[in-house]
Amino acid sequence: MSAAQKEPSTGGKLSIKEKISYSFTDMAGNLLYVTISSYIMYFYTDVFGIPAAGALGASTILLVARIVDAISAPVWGSIVDHTQTKWGQSRPFFLWLAVPFAVATWLAFTAPNIPDGAPKFVFALLTYILAAGIIYTGVQTPITAILPNLTADPTERISANTFRMAGGNIGSFFTSAFCIPLVGFFGALVSGGKQNDKAGFMITLAIFGVVAVALLFIAFRNLRERNYHPETQKPIPFKSSLKAAKGNWPWIILVSAFVIYWIAQSTRNGVAVYYAKYNLGNENLTSLFNGVQILGIIATFSMPLLVKKTQNKTLTMIIGLVIGIIGQALMPLAGSNVALAVIFWTIGVLGAAIACGMPFAMLADTVDYGEWKTGIHAAGFLTAVGSAFCIQVGSGFGAFLPLEIMDAAGWVPNQQQTPQALNAISFCFIWLPVIIYVIVAIIMLFYRKYEKMEPQIKAELAERHAQAAQDSANANAGQANVAGVEQA
Repeated sequence: MSAAQKEPSTGGKLSIKEKISYSFTDMAGNLLYVTISSYIMYFYTDVFGIPAAGALGASTILLVARIVDAISAPVWGSIVDHTQTKWGQSRPFFLWLAVPFAVATWLAFTAPNIPDGAPKFVFALLTYILAAGIIYTGVQTPITAILPNLTADPTERISANTFRMAGGNIGSFFTSAFCIPLVGFFGALVSGGKQNDKAGFMITLAIFGVVAVALLFIAFRNLRERNYHPETQKPIPFKSSLKAAKGNWPWIILVSAFVIYWIAQSTRNGVAVYYAKYNLGNENLTSLFNGVQILGIIATFSMPLLVKKTQNKTLTMIIGLVIGIIGQALMPLAGSNVALAVIFWTIGVLGAAIACGMPFAMLADTVDYGEWKTGIHAAGFLTAVGSAFCIQVGSGFGAFLPLEIMDAAGWVPNQQQTPQALNAISFCFIWLPVIIYVIVAIIMLFYRKYEKMEPQIKAELAERHAQAAQDSANANAGQANVAGVEQA
């Protein structure tokens, strides 16, 4: 009998050690992925020398690569659904993909001396697809897919997801606060005091990679998939995975909202460095803006309390969106006052942390809905599309749109910007996320209907699992009796 099968059949309370270990998965993922989403635009345009827009521009790389990468999300989901090992279904991928993830991200931030134009474009496109797409999706998918397998308790799922999001916030904070300073420090260290962002990025990403690998290894060692039932949840064909999505309206609503949400999230992170450098005149303020995202932990740990108080996960997410809108809308009042800008930005960060965290917990409920409706437990497929696919597509448009808007307004890298270009940067940094938050809130209003059905769904699924286990036990007992008679 496998280790996964020896675990309790349904799973209940998770230990603090397990929750902290689960937080390490997103901490590692964000340490590398947020570095990509926050700084790859800047790296391409201001370090590697790739044009912002155009057929061979950075905006094209980021959009095309993300759309191609999005295709890998359902593929990875199906791979997870077909995985059966002594370690479980999702957990082995933390071991298998940790090192490739770190190496691929490091390659994406190398800037070899190759000709401008097509050679640079192809190198950047391929390394970006590998790091931010194929391998990252392979890591992100089991991070989300493992949640319904860790426990069947809805309260424990929210608690575990809270730890996960807190770990993600810490990973985001570390790269946001220290990436640019470390790039400057190591670049100057190897160049005799001169600025050398190429070398700085390579050394910094090597350090981040080592830390990420260690975190994923610890998560692999300490997590257990208690609610994974290989005796009843057999590997399913890809066509059957699609059936779990067909008519799964809570999943469709959540995916639609989340993919649009990630346009705002990517825009906020990616344009921060341009806003700090050109609008506020200090590139290092990027670390301050992105660094305060660590305060999102406060909002993250408030999620279970808000859900308990409102008895409504949908409303909790909408509350986060409203807080985010308020913070973003106050930003113009700060003008050039950095202190006020940071305060208003922090309000937005608190709201974004809630709005971003809730869908990851709610995805587990859509897996239950799919199984209840179709009898198919497609945790890998549904969570892959609901998380990695949404992040990939949303982030692609979140990088493409601001670069195109800035380029159309006359923005030129490393130059004094025109008022039109500065206004374009401000719009992308402040108002584009506000517009998107409003759209997401409207979409989420349709989710509440299905949230009310969750107690009924979980009760019926528990009955089905108990009956399946009993049938399996009876069948095994019958086979044993037959074998005994034959031997006699």
